[in-house]
Amino acid sequence: MTATTRSYLYVPGNAADKLSKAVGRGADALIVDLEDAVPLQGKDAARDAVVAWLAEQPAGGPVDLWVRVNSGPLRETDVQALANIASLTGIVLAKVEDGAEVVAIDALLTSLGDSTTSVMPLLETAAAVLDARAIAAGPRVQQLQIGEVDLAGELGLLPGDDEAELAPFRALVVLASTAAGIDPPVGPVSRITKDTDAFEVSTRRVQRQGFVGRACIHPAQLPVVHAVFTPTADDVAEAEAVIAMVAAAEARGTGVVLDEDGRLVDPAVLHSARRTLALAESAAGRDGTP
Repeated sequence: MTATTRSYLYVPGNAADKLSKAVGRGADALIVDLEDAVPLQGKDAARDAVVAWLAEQPAGGPVDLWVRVNSGPLRETDVQALANIASLTGIVLAKVEDGAEVVAIDALLTSLGDSTTSVMPLLETAAAVLDARAIAAGPRVQQLQIGEVDLAGELGLLPGDDEAELAPFRALVVLASTAAGIDPPVGPVSRITKDTDAFEVSTRRVQRQGFVGRACIHPAQLPVVHAVFTPTADDVAEAEAVIAMVAAAEARGTGVVLDEDGRLVDPAVLHSARRTLALAESAAGRDGTP
């Protein structure tokens, strides 16, 4: 599978003014939040408001619509309310601990007659990261997301500007996703909302580490994320050249392919080229460019 969604913008589920404007903010996808953004006493009202809002949205609209549900006892109630909503792309499962939780959510949705809603587990604890492979292999899982703020707090990490302390956990999530054959994981949120240059450095690092797209907590982050994850014209030309070279070699019956600089073009390079073209095509469609 190849992910083509560049940005996921978190929107509080209890903020009617923000929710009403969210689709027009420019994100490829929204994650409407019923968890951290909503105080305990407002959970029921927020859930009802989000369900009503989703009912007003068209199925298959230009923006993918996800909802982050609560963990613990409220999770089942949230999922039951969201089942079978045509406009909903999927459910983000906050604070997943193991693969069994994903199996349980699949069983719940299936029992409610919902066969289409996808799942995006959010890995925020040591237990979740250590069970990432089982979580990634769970039913309905489209891709993973890593919650680094909670994870760093649990582990007692103090990440520096280069985020080196987080690299091992990011690698595990990327590895688990690839092993499960699901979409590459969504890049973690960043608390940097004003320093555009610093946020771009962080986002390019996330891209190099194997993530495709990034979750955002503020609309100001969207242009940077789109710039980083939208292939340039040169990127597209290079990807097209790789695919053409492989096709020509196959037609000649040649197994070894070298590019014009003498570098080996192997299946991994071909896979990257196809991902680049898929991202470029999706970005053009979402941005309305030819």
